[in-house]
Amino acid sequence: MIWFVAWRNIWRNRTRSLIIMSAIVIGIFAGTFSAAVLKGMMEQRVQNVINLELSHIQIHNPEYLEIKEMHEYLKNVPEIASKLDTLSGVAAYSERVIVNSMIASAESGAGVQLFGIDPTKEKQVTTLHEQIVEGDYFADARRKSIVLGRKLAEKLNVKIGSRPVLTFQSIDGVLVYESFKVVGIYETVNSTYDEMHAFVLKSDLLSITHIDDNAAHEIAILLKNNDLTKPVKKKLIAAFPSSDIQSWTDLSPEMSVVTKGMEFSMYIFIGIILLALLFSIINTMLMVVLERTKEIGMLMSVGMSRLRVFFMILLESVYLSGFAGVIGIAIGYGTSMLTARSGIDLSGLYGQGLRSFGYDPVMYPDITPEMALHITIMVLITGIIASIVPARRALKLKPAEAIRTDM
Repeated sequence: MIWFVAWRNIWRNRTRSLIIMSAIVIGIFAGTFSAAVLKGMMEQRVQNVINLELSHIQIHNPEYLEIKEMHEYLKNVPEIASKLDTLSGVAAYSERVIVNSMIASAESGAGVQLFGIDPTKEKQVTTLHEQIVEGDYFADARRKSIVLGRKLAEKLNVKIGSRPVLTFQSIDGVLVYESFKVVGIYETVNSTYDEMHAFVLKSDLLSITHIDDNAAHEIAILLKNNDLTKPVKKKLIAAFPSSDIQSWTDLSPEMSVVTKGMEFSMYIFIGIILLALLFSIINTMLMVVLERTKEIGMLMSVGMSRLRVFFMILLESVYLSGFAGVIGIAIGYGTSMLTARSGIDLSGLYGQGLRSFGYDPVMYPDITPEMALHITIMVLITGIIASIVPARRALKLKPAEAIRTDM
């Protein structure tokens, strides 16, 4: 009976209840949708790091990452490749030769990290070939071909067919000048990456630098899913203890921190919204108690226990916040699911700024049932906490005095 009475009580002042419930709906919707956008934004960044920049695992010579010298290459590449071919969980891998170089056109020059790759293998590991906006991705494997990022191409003022000159040292210390033909221009969501990385055929770079034909400075490994990173890494460390084997979180620890921090900040953001709504609910319920002082006194005088009075006010608060909260979550969840298909395009407003930090200007919100459940629980807890202050005030009332009040 008390459940029904509590429900009817919140509609005794319909206007006030609708106003506070509307505020809760708007606040919870904003919190849920914003959290979904932040989560989707972070998931996209992680996928871009894995699918384009780092892959799941990388193998290097232990000295290479410290000094970046050309001669510090992996000398057991065939052995590692043989192991990777039989290791479960490995989707693909690609051996790369990496050289720090200067690239110059008739108008400008810049420093660039030059990657010598096997295009066929690289297609299976990264999505770079899908980012080509002009030309092609080593379509006919012509010798001395190069693929540049759009940002670098604009800086050099080169286009398809241009022949910028690259300057770097061979493994024996001789300075080499080579002209490469631009066959493709790519553009990713990370403009900084586009400006600093260029790609040539591995066979060309090995020949020019006089590095051993089976050598590689880096082996990038793509796994079937991210959950396999730790177990596969352990197996590789056990098999090749003399090599430096790192996961994408080891190579980019800031991404791991940002990922965990973003998830925590989502709930902090929703918590701040709920905190603001908490005081609104407390204020509303205090007004309810003050208006019904005489009524509560009469109920207590005819035998209603203080516990039942407390429970009735608690139910009113939970109904008020819970009903509106669920509506807000449902609207936020539905909006997130709809926009997850089409995306939210911020290219016109913040595209350049987002790309400079490596974030996709087209955001796809990501929300899960677990996330919606957590927010629902937070809303219900808020309703319970909001009921404590007005309920305690009601419990302090003396029936005889409450009945004589004019309110």
